[in-house]
Amino acid sequence: MRTSLTRSPLVRSLAVVLIAGSALVTTGCARNRTKGDIPYVARDFGTLYSAARKRLDNKEYKLAALLFDEVERQHPYSVWARRAQLMSAFSYYLAHDYTASIQSAQRFLSVHPGNRDAPYAYYLISLGYYEQISDVTRDQKITQQALDSLGELMRRYPNTRYAADARLKVDLVRDHLAGKEMEIGRFYETRGQWLAATGRFRKVVDDYQTTTHTPEALMRLTETYLALGVPDEARKSTAVLGANYPGTTWYARAYKLSNEHPPVAVAAIATGEPVVPNTGTPAQVTPKKNREFKRDTSAAPVGSSSTNPGNPNPGN
Repeated sequence: MRTSLTRSPLVRSLAVVLIAGSALVTTGCARNRTKGDIPYVARDFGTLYSAARKRLDNKEYKLAALLFDEVERQHPYSVWARRAQLMSAFSYYLAHDYTASIQSAQRFLSVHPGNRDAPYAYYLISLGYYEQISDVTRDQKITQQALDSLGELMRRYPNTRYAADARLKVDLVRDHLAGKEMEIGRFYETRGQWLAATGRFRKVVDDYQTTTHTPEALMRLTETYLALGVPDEARKSTAVLGANYPGTTWYARAYKLSNEHPPVAVAAIATGEPVVPNTGTPAQVTPKKNREFKRDTSAAPVGSSSTNPGNPNPGN
């Protein structure tokens, strides 16, 4: 999470320049070093807004954002304040201060939820999260927030140009989240944690089946199912892979594995036979009330039979 904008070194250096220059009279953007905030100096909204636009045009994005914030602070109930909130969010976005951009856009929506510029505010929030997506080796909380905000934008305003761009970004975000699941699944697989790996690969197939990671996920499922001793499930994964991605190297690998480890037929278990035969010989205990009878208590072990129950482990 980024630090507060008013405490960032870049803002402090810009404020020092303003104090030393002639722009102090126009913008009033001096910094109060004691309170860590811009001091209030009353100015008309036209002067403040024009100064902010000038800084934005000069690519002084941080300073422009501060001046747009000042418009909102000094004239909170004016039409200019609403536009200044969005321009502030846009300026923070250009300055790569995505947290401040998101907060500014969210503040706009909390005060003006039905405004005609609300779709743009949702779009800025989505972009703020989207730009913070990190590689798959790191935590993907921001990635999920990006997906949620893009989905909210498409749900609320499906016919806007912002929603059209959001649809393209959703595909990229979902592919990134699938890549994270694959990264974790491969990690488990290399350590022989087959069940945990299967869960990750299964999630990719079920939740992210339109992403580029699906063919590999199906091949990895073939591997983990074979390692778990369930070749029938492995063959199902291979069949799905062959039906949807027949010309890929993933299918060639899965097909080869399935042929090398075919399912083994298991003899049916007779009625009354235990699934796992008891090979031990437990001690026979004669009930106390029957001890007066002299009878042979050396009965066959429980579960013994001349019928072969078959191999209880079909994976071997």
